Amino acid sequence: MTTQKRILFTGGSGKAGRHVIPYLLAQGHRVVNVDLKPLDYPGVDNLIADITSSGEMFNVMTSYANFDELEPGNGVPTFDAVVHFAAVPRILIHPDNRTFEVNTIGTYNVIEAAVKLGIRKIVLASSETTYGVCFADGVVDPKVLPVEEDYDVDPMDSYGLSKVVNEQTARAFQRRSGFDIYALRIGNVIEPHEYDRFPDFFANPAQRRRNIFCYIDARDLGQIVDRCLEKDGLGYQVFNAGNDTNSVDIPNAEILKRFFPDVPLSRELGEHEALFSNRKIREVLGFQEEHNWRKYVTV
Repeated sequence: MTTQKRILFTGGSGKAGRHVIPYLLAQGHRVVNVDLKPLDYPGVDNLIADITSSGEMFNVMTSYANFDELEPGNGVPTFDAVVHFAAVPRILIHPDNRTFEVNTIGTYNVIEAAVKLGIRKIVLASSETTYGVCFADGVVDPKVLPVEEDYDVDPMDSYGLSKVVNEQTARAFQRRSGFDIYALRIGNVIEPHEYDRFPDFFANPAQRRRNIFCYIDARDLGQIVDRCLEKDGLGYQVFNAGNDTNSVDIPNAEILKRFFPDVPLSRELGEHEALFSNRKIREVLGFQEEHNWRKYVTV
């Protein structure tokens, strides 16, 4: 059973967050969204703040969520958890140095404030791009398939590099605090309306190669975050956050032959098992996929 929590969520107005927050609200959690613009959704509280300001992060984590919290007269309630999604979401939006600066300094500020304020559960958004395939210069093969969390991450772009640094920042703060800090390597996020893109994926599967054919339904990502909030005592962990199968309608034997003929396999794969493996979230967190693309797309 879900324990209701008071959660500070950074970046909840973004592509992933605007679906994750409704899932968390539906579980009975109270969610304060910290972003540069508010999320217009019933039941969410919003504070406008910048993750690159350490002072603002300390302030929002010691803030009332809304006017109703003034009524008991007991002071500001404490947060049970921080979920950190705020970031420049990819390369080629800002200059590379700005992408790296916002993502790394912002993450440092968020985790530092949470740890120093005694918030013992932190979940942060890392990325599939850490595996060094998505934003590589040229066509790059994974070193092994499926890609799992023990992979030697080696991106060559500013965004993927920022996420690798953020994972190390999280690991350092976990070591000094003993708190639970979980990093989610989030796959290519698919919103419900984006399933109309899948027929084009099927017709042109090569366009999914850089994503290692992965996807994560934004609503299933909500479940993953909630399961992270419920699972205590794991210390520092990295989890791939992806759906059970690939984002194309061809079997792995064909994907491997056409796109990764020289990549070794670390183990036997199921016919459609995701090459971006979600085995760890299934086995450790108990994730059960609810939104496979086959529910929404006719092949």
